Amino acid sequence: MDGWGVLEQAGELTRRGQAFALATVVWRQGPSSGQQGSRAIITAEGELRGWIGGACAEPAVIREAQQVIATGEARLLLLGTPEQFGAAIPEGMTVVPISCQSDGALEVYIEPVLPAPHLVVVGRSPMAQTLADLARVLGWRAALVDGPDFTAAQAGERSMVVVATQGHFDEEAVEQAVAARPAYLGLVGSQRRGKALLGYLAERGVPAGQLDRVRVPAGLDLGRTTHQEIAVAILAELVQLRASGALAPGPAAADRGAASPAADRYGPSADPVCGMTVAADASGRPLEHDGVTYYFCGAGCRRAFEDNPAAYARKETRC
Repeated sequence: MDGWGVLEQAGELTRRGQAFALATVVWRQGPSSGQQGSRAIITAEGELRGWIGGACAEPAVIREAQQVIATGEARLLLLGTPEQFGAAIPEGMTVVPISCQSDGALEVYIEPVLPAPHLVVVGRSPMAQTLADLARVLGWRAALVDGPDFTAAQAGERSMVVVATQGHFDEEAVEQAVAARPAYLGLVGSQRRGKALLGYLAERGVPAGQLDRVRVPAGLDLGRTTHQEIAVAILAELVQLRASGALAPGPAAADRGAASPAADRYGPSADPVCGMTVAADASGRPLEHDGVTYYFCGAGCRRAFEDNPAAYARKETRC
């Protein structure tokens, strides 16, 4: 895939609301297979689409890109050996030591591309319509769904769900919303109504830990207000929570994200000589020493280990 093809795929992923990182080679020192302007997409699961360099650069870029997606902060990487650059490394640049026989080096800019916030408003009241409209003004992806039509499949762990059915299918809507485990779940209604509704769902067997996450009433407390002001109060709360980082996906999402294609591909192993992430399989040039199998990025590192295993064995994570 060439650079333009990568950008086309980036646009498609953005339209689908999928988080990813875009990596671009901004400088190279030959010999290196990566070229200035080479681009690649790295998904949150560690899948790389495009080209930024060979076996030395790719695993390091994937690892750093996943951190960029998680933190939402861009990074400028310098891939090479510290000896190549000495004290000439600019402030703020992340140096990732790699040991390649070619002695090449790359400077790669990795930027996060995170999906627009996803808001699902359940209900057909004027307040619900106003809330969805205001969210779209902010550039959010907002869906307005009638109570009987709403299912857990219409939201996810990064979604925000506001149930504003106002007595029409409240219990069913909240039960479906709870099952989606959204980052935020609010119910428009009084505390008394909310207590009764959540008590009913608890009797139906909905876990208390899930019900505790339902905010009743949704939105900032502005006192007696109009339906337009209620919509503003709810949106203000959502903006406040997002800005504070309180709407990050829960532990269930983190657990599922831990097992990724990148982890399967590169394994938990690191080259004991240079520290580079390497495949824990035959392509990683396995070498057994003292009952432990080690893996290497290239023949040079493997040879260095063979010449002096005592200097490197303690640095390797045993697997």
